[in-house]
Amino acid sequence: MSTSAPPQQGLPRERPAHPRGLGRLGAAAARHPVVVLAIWALAVAAAAVAAFGGIAGQTLFDRLGGGSFTVTGEASRGGDVLSGGTKSEGLVLLVHGVDLDDPDLAATGRRVAEDLAAIPRASLVDPLAVPGGVRNPAVASLVAKDGDGVLFAASVAGAKGHDPSDASVDRMREVLDDAARALRAAHPHATVEVGGSSLLVDSILSLSESDLTRGETVALPIALVVMLVVFGGFLAAGMPLVGAGASIVSALGTVLAMTYLMDIDTTVVNVVTAVGLGLSIDYGLLMVSRFREEYRSAPDRERAARIAAAARTAASAGRTVAFSGTTFAIASLGLLAFEPTLMRAIGIAAIAVTLLSILAALTLVPALLSIAGDRLARPGALTRIPGAGRLIARFGDVAPEEGFFSRLTRLVQRRPALVTIACALALVVVGSPIATLHLANTSVDAVPRASSQHAFTTALADEFPDATSPRVQLVTRTEADAAVWAKRVERLDHVRSVAAPVRSGDGWSALVRVDAREGVDVVQAIRADPPRFPHWVTGLDASTLDFSQSLLRGMPWATLIVVLGTIVLLFLMTGSLVVPLKALLASALSLGASIGLLVWGFEQGHLAGLLHFDAAHVYGVDVVVLVLTIAFGFGLAMDYEMFILSRIKERIDAGLPARAAIALGLQRSGRIITSAALIIIVVFGGFATGDLVFIKQLGVALATAVLIDATVVRCLLVPAIMTWQDRIMWWAPRWMRRVHARIGLAD
Repeated sequence: MSTSAPPQQGLPRERPAHPRGLGRLGAAAARHPVVVLAIWALAVAAAAVAAFGGIAGQTLFDRLGGGSFTVTGEASRGGDVLSGGTKSEGLVLLVHGVDLDDPDLAATGRRVAEDLAAIPRASLVDPLAVPGGVRNPAVASLVAKDGDGVLFAASVAGAKGHDPSDASVDRMREVLDDAARALRAAHPHATVEVGGSSLLVDSILSLSESDLTRGETVALPIALVVMLVVFGGFLAAGMPLVGAGASIVSALGTVLAMTYLMDIDTTVVNVVTAVGLGLSIDYGLLMVSRFREEYRSAPDRERAARIAAAARTAASAGRTVAFSGTTFAIASLGLLAFEPTLMRAIGIAAIAVTLLSILAALTLVPALLSIAGDRLARPGALTRIPGAGRLIARFGDVAPEEGFFSRLTRLVQRRPALVTIACALALVVVGSPIATLHLANTSVDAVPRASSQHAFTTALADEFPDATSPRVQLVTRTEADAAVWAKRVERLDHVRSVAAPVRSGDGWSALVRVDAREGVDVVQAIRADPPRFPHWVTGLDASTLDFSQSLLRGMPWATLIVVLGTIVLLFLMTGSLVVPLKALLASALSLGASIGLLVWGFEQGHLAGLLHFDAAHVYGVDVVVLVLTIAFGFGLAMDYEMFILSRIKERIDAGLPARAAIALGLQRSGRIITSAALIIIVVFGGFATGDLVFIKQLGVALATAVLIDATVVRCLLVPAIMTWQDRIMWWAPRWMRRVHARIGLAD
């Protein structure tokens, strides 16, 4: 079936005999497909062996860390004072539901102390063994509120300012685990758990890995079904997934290499998988669809025709892929402007998987297309299914010149100003919950039930509230300063009480008891009225605030990188200054709406029942999720912007009036955008089924961002505003037009 424009529309198809640039690359891949496939197979196999088989006995997941949501700030400096320059690792044996006079309990404490004495620089705080026993105020935080349990706090310190050895930490854990097993056997109805920050990190790492696997298990089969409907057969549907797998595995090999240069959080792997799936499927859909369009319009089915079709596909759809991927890479590049190592690592990993996705689309996919050849031009096997086959064949992947999207666009074009204003107002209303946005660290606040540390953290919070990691803590050099400051802080709003100062490391600390939802606000209030003596505010909420403020400091530079990069790239592509500004405005409205839904669903708890999380322990939007939503949501939005613009620009360059070019451009790109968006929504929706609230929030945020962008923004707002302002849409100052004439990007 020919897909060339009708002659009356003045759109002759150009078929260059000698492809240039990306067309030449596509032709080369199609001419030597076996060589290209062999190179990719070797690269992917090497990356897979390194990442999953391990180097020197360590796999990628062995080298990942956790708890890197910290920056150098007041909270970390206060923590250094409390540690006294000593790095240590602590674990706690929690016992609740046992009579404190039980001889087994006292014997357990003595036995643990004796076993720990054999470990260098290990110690134990046993509330039963101190003078005065559990009535001693110094160990009050280690005694349960109901007097029916205690904590045995063990720790092992490193030598000369270094971290303790792994062997010492493992031995300490073995001692506590043995004691826990003995107590459970003697008291089967009691709560006996071993916990600590390192075990919580290990639990989060394990859950992250399982969430990743679960997300892929849910998303990939559904994505395959969608592509089967789009393409009508397994062959064409599988090509984008092959590209996705190749780019993701290769990127994981890159992440493994990064672990030898910097600390890498487990979050990075989730990001690589999600971004790689989303982009590769987007680009694969575009390339396969355009190849079918080009190949079906060829006069014959010879090998030369396949190579020529691959060349034209790379020169047109491949150019769009290159622009789209570059825009996404620019959005990821903005993450390098932030101080936290976590954000920089995510940015580098995202850039890597983006470049690999582009490379796979421009080389691996054309090679597969060349091998498939005639089988792609023929209707797929699914089109022969009785009943459903006709629908699948009609849906197809090569859109006709007239159809749903062109009719929708012409309907929008009747009242473009009204549609523009209505869409903008609707997006603002959906995004209005953003006014109540609170930032949180969900990895610490919302430990899921699936975590091996859930029982420990729950019992600790319920029965030993003063022994939990403090949300807000005052640190000074002297006891007198701490006492004076505590009295001032106790008068602040949302402060329940302030504990008496205690000696800690090289200073004194006082615990500030606050409601978890108000902790960050309390830290801000305390810091707004600082005392004149040396002081620090530390704790979980102080660390969250420091992390958030570090991101805010980097935000102007990140925004500048993304905005300028987008404007320059879109200008070089279109020759217009208004088109990039329109794209930025539309994306801002789309992202605002998705963040508003995130606040509504998680901070306000409306999605708790559907997504199975405890709303009482979700105190806001995770600060990292917010930044990643802005960066990656913008990048994905620009993907669809490029898909539409490339088709519209083709029509305008061929001499078609702007209004008709918009309608036909959306008609040609609408099905691909809809299909790609549906698959990406499924991919990110799969991650929303995970246990970690962080992963749930990220999945929901990006899924809703894509949903809003692919429907309201691309199908209604963009054609409406481009039609309403068609007189200025392709405008640029005269000097910029001269620049575009000289260096404008084309294949």
